[in-house]
Amino acid sequence: MSETPRIVKEKSMVVQKKMLAAYYKGLASTGETGQKVVYTFVPGNLTELILSFGAQPVYPEINALQSGMRKKSMEFIRQAEKMGHSEDVCTYVKCDVGMMLKGNVGPTGETIPAPDLLLCSYTGCFTFMKWFENLAKMYDCPVVMLHVPYRSAGEASPAMVQYVVDQLRTRVIPALEKVTGRPYDEERLRTMLGLAAQAEDDMVYCFESAKNRPSPIDGYFAGVYYIGPIFTAFRGTEECVTYYRSLREDIDERIARGLGPITPEGQIEKEQYRLVVEGPPNWTNFREFWKLFYDRGAVVVASTYTNVGGSYDLGFRHDPAHPLETMARYCMSCYTNLSLPQRTAVLSNYVRDYHADGLLVNSIKSCNSFSAGQLQMLRRVEEETGVPVGFIESDLVDPRYFSYANLKNRLDSFFQMLDQKLTPGESDA
Repeated sequence: MSETPRIVKEKSMVVQKKMLAAYYKGLASTGETGQKVVYTFVPGNLTELILSFGAQPVYPEINALQSGMRKKSMEFIRQAEKMGHSEDVCTYVKCDVGMMLKGNVGPTGETIPAPDLLLCSYTGCFTFMKWFENLAKMYDCPVVMLHVPYRSAGEASPAMVQYVVDQLRTRVIPALEKVTGRPYDEERLRTMLGLAAQAEDDMVYCFESAKNRPSPIDGYFAGVYYIGPIFTAFRGTEECVTYYRSLREDIDERIARGLGPITPEGQIEKEQYRLVVEGPPNWTNFREFWKLFYDRGAVVVASTYTNVGGSYDLGFRHDPAHPLETMARYCMSCYTNLSLPQRTAVLSNYVRDYHADGLLVNSIKSCNSFSAGQLQMLRRVEEETGVPVGFIESDLVDPRYFSYANLKNRLDSFFQMLDQKLTPGESDA
């Protein structure tokens, strides 16, 4: 019998796995500790505010993607579909609902407690609102919807910021005070926002390191690990600061040694193609999906998905001097809260700034928030930058929509276009 090949992991991935294991273990013990639980979402989340009240945040879409990576999502999706959820419904929703119906056992095997509060702090995705409306009925708990304006005209105006701040003061904070029995502590919140800004600086440095040749990181496949702590339960903590400082040091070492990214099968020895990717990854076949790229020496130097929780590389940082105002701006800084012209500009700038050879869109069947308008953006970027563009399709956590043969054929065609576009030796520069 042949031995199963050893999976190679970056040090940061190992550290993050331990962080997540401790996080889920802590969730499972809230019944004994009395700690309150707040379900919320990754885009525009109010993690620091939740933590400042001593509550523990839970992110249903993180549970879903973790279930997908562990090959558990299909059974949950089928359970939700038996309940009446359509095949066209966001598969994160169906995975979460199915997991709840089957005992709410999380990805690590620990039971996730029921929420004491449902807090939707980003309503740019209509699915989020309906998702929490359904969960409110299933869990019989209070729900707070923080309405976040769409940034259709560009930057968030002072009136838009004040609109969100007023909701924070009159709806969100009182709900957290009632659930936790604690008063709002602005000084504690300021301290946590200061820690968040430190981690944000280091995270942006890590992603911008991909401007080097060769890139020391993959900004999409490895990038989804890098964004984990800052977009979930750790932002605003010393642990988060330590994680990104350590990651930055590791990347600096790779730059100094002229090393490329680390993949599950080891280091990429030769950077053949530099790509920008638009859209979320497929989680059910994540390593298989990644392998289609690194086998060809394709490195993703920038991706829009790593801005799903907030666009740090566009300049946003949490400002402890203005705690509620900065959280309001953060809620509006999600990538999918930008207009299509703004998103197109982000992609075109990535192609130029990271010296990318091509742009690839991974269109997600059940995610309208990301997928709407992608073909128009693709063609516009092609016109503006002149690089080859490609289009593939998969889904978040439904394995029925991952076709290895179809993806491979499309990617092979895309790489052939890149080969024809690149002059001899250019991809090796």
